[in-house]
Amino acid sequence: MASSGIKPGILVSLQELDSSSPLFKQGASLRVTGKLQGYDAETAIAIIIDASVSLKIDTQHLRGINFRIGSIYQFIGELLIQSDNNALLQARVGRNVDGIDLNLYHQSLQLRRQFEAEHLSSRTI
Repeated sequence: MASSGIKPGILVSLQELDSSSPLFKQGASLRVTGKLQGYDAETAIAIIIDASVSLKIDTQHLRGINFRIGSIYQFIGELLIQSDNNALLQARVGRNVDGIDLNLYHQSLQLRRQFEAEHLSSRTI
């Protein structure tokens, strides 16, 4: 069976996306969530923020999303590292997730990672 070439977006919080992170690499397929801080319709660039960390999102390939400042959005796409070591996510999927509790979301992300680490270590024994 042939693979489609589209990789799943790895769940990652914005706080984890710094230049020392193993996920901070050109073309990494990621899923990020944050509050919309700004949107420029002319360039199709959105800026999401979570705590004090922000990320630019290129939304030019998305259709049917009404961007509202202050709403919470989740995007899946590929990370593009620019020459100044700043990141831009080239979104292929985006959705409004208003109503999500970001603190609970981060807790569930940590629990998932803990479970996966334990599960992988038990399989290698």
